[in-house]
Amino acid sequence: MIMTRHINKILLALSAALVALACLLLLPVMTPANAQLLPESRDDIQMSFAPLVREASPAVVNVYSERLVRQSANPYSGHPFFDRFFGPNSFGVPQERVESSLGSGVIVGEDGVIVTNNHVVQGADALRVVLSDRREFEAELVLADERTDLAVLRIDPEGEVLPTLQYADTRLVEVGDLVLAIGNPFGVGQTVTSGIVSATARTDVGISDYAFFIQTDAAINPGNSGGALIDNAGRLVGVNTAIFSRSGGSNGIGFAIPSEMVRRIVDSAINEGRVVRPWVGLRGQAVTAEIARSMELERPGGLLVTEIYPDGPADLAGLRRGDLLLKFDGRDVFDENGLRFLSATLAAGDSAPISILRNGEQRTLNMTVTAPPGATDAELILLEGENPLSGAEVANLSPALAEELRRDPFDEGVLVNRIVRRSYAYRSGVRPGDIVIEVNGQAITTVEELEEALNAEAEDGSKLRVWQIAVDRNGRRLSQSFRL
Repeated sequence: MIMTRHINKILLALSAALVALACLLLLPVMTPANAQLLPESRDDIQMSFAPLVREASPAVVNVYSERLVRQSANPYSGHPFFDRFFGPNSFGVPQERVESSLGSGVIVGEDGVIVTNNHVVQGADALRVVLSDRREFEAELVLADERTDLAVLRIDPEGEVLPTLQYADTRLVEVGDLVLAIGNPFGVGQTVTSGIVSATARTDVGISDYAFFIQTDAAINPGNSGGALIDNAGRLVGVNTAIFSRSGGSNGIGFAIPSEMVRRIVDSAINEGRVVRPWVGLRGQAVTAEIARSMELERPGGLLVTEIYPDGPADLAGLRRGDLLLKFDGRDVFDENGLRFLSATLAAGDSAPISILRNGEQRTLNMTVTAPPGATDAELILLEGENPLSGAEVANLSPALAEELRRDPFDEGVLVNRIVRRSYAYRSGVRPGDIVIEVNGQAITTVEELEEALNAEAEDGSKLRVWQIAVDRNGRRLSQSFRL
């Protein structure tokens, strides 16, 4: 009896051991792939971003800009009543003071090429760059691009090879990826914050003309502008540019310019000295839920082509009105801002595949982007003579000029760009931005036609003294008679 009891105990112990062994063997199979493993050693507990920061932070710099400001010694200077009777600089010589502002920058060229935000250096009379090891250099402004809010600086490291950050391929960046923001918030010194990519391709932020921002919840504050947003391999994902905040501090919504646009602006500055933005020559409409239903689409998406510029890149690629543009260079397109950004990351002459939907059939075309055609601001003409528009600076509207002046590239006619004070044009009431469309009943499409119409003779052969001029002002037709 006692022997049987001992045998049962031994069998029970062996059974328990076999069950435990089976559980250990089956644990890797039974554990979900996404299960969080607990740290098993002191080294696991002490894992950090320190090695990554140690490698990347030397390539992030502080950018100091200085601007000389003249200020009157008289506290009432600037008041219309006081200035009218005593003059703007009365009772004291204007005083000068230096305004300083602080931002961050990223070394992208080992010979001293640095990229930062345009708003960090805008209006500066002097620029100074401080490296992470506290060495200071005078900086030269190579290129400032207000449209993308990027600026390129250069310092002279006297032959020393500087640490740089390599560009990341932002096409591979996904929501949820870990990122670090490096900069100098509030001037307290170089600071690193961590977060994730909260969103990509933000086009409705309203910060710049080429909006396609990476959104992150890494803490970004004033002074971080121009600093680096890096991935877990230490590559430059973007340049920190702005935050969404009602208090001025970080609310966990920060925006960075993607590295592909940063690379394009830097290459333009170094190789060309200016930015030549390619264009695609089309106008489109974002697809709403209602449009998607009418087109029998499963969901809203893509850009509905509504207008195509003759002989432009879209026209030559074979696009038609009514096509649905789905992808450009492998990237989804949802609105015109996104398409403008994606095309601007290419150089004029580059080609990219585009995916479209036409009559329910998906097709792939190839588009070669080009510089917008037509006159630029270098071809502005100042009208002269005895006529109502004498003193007006005009030009033939073209996609190239529209790009420079931030106008609709599909506008046509003769644009009034500037008006000289105390001229006939100044007294006529015509304003900069008006488009001259008609003179004495004659349609005007070129500057040559405008000059001929203004200098034409009256029916009796005498010099013309009365003009009926029609202009387009913000989409409204305005007509007025002028007599000299």
